[in-house]
Amino acid sequence: MSTISTGRIYLVAAPSGAGKSSLVNALLATDPSIMLSISCTTRPMRPGEENGKHYHFISVDEYHRLRDSNNLLESAEVHGNFYGTPAQPVQRALQQGRDVLLEIDWQGARQVRKHFPEATGIFILPPSIEALEERLRKRGQDDDKVIARRLLAAGGEMAHVGEFQYAIINDDFDVALTQLQSIIQSSRLHTPAQAQRHAELFNQLGISAAATAAL
Repeated sequence: MSTISTGRIYLVAAPSGAGKSSLVNALLATDPSIMLSISCTTRPMRPGEENGKHYHFISVDEYHRLRDSNNLLESAEVHGNFYGTPAQPVQRALQQGRDVLLEIDWQGARQVRKHFPEATGIFILPPSIEALEERLRKRGQDDDKVIARRLLAAGGEMAHVGEFQYAIINDDFDVALTQLQSIIQSSRLHTPAQAQRHAELFNQLGISAAATAAL
């Protein structure tokens, strides 16, 4: 499914409470050239949510149609509801030269890499389990049982950090945001990406595609 493009794809994962969404939202506010991929789901819309902003809310039949026609980059069933990442908006943005960011879990990242092995993986870690628990409690969204379940799940999720090229420890938010921005900027300067983005210049300079393809 991967196609030649000048855009890059970023997979950002983290355990619940590590601050992933806050970091991603701050990144997008400072770099509007990055498109946030919007997932689809079959679960009902919740109060305050907007279709096309938080999720694409679709029927079960539509979800199965997308999945069976290979139009989902990744898919999963959670508590009886289906979730997935529509492929076409991501592919279209990449072909237009836009970078695309997916907020995703490690399992979804594995699926996306089958289509885009060149994707840049970034994992957000908490500074400690104690800090993670404190953040979950400060959110005020979950009771003690749910928090305990999230902390248990966090251990299993963080065990997959080695599948991601970058790991950011979100202790100081501003420092973590700067590190996230630095990763984005660095990946954009990756030689094959530059060769695609500035193909005419590379040709003028006598640099062949073969010279950068293996990097």
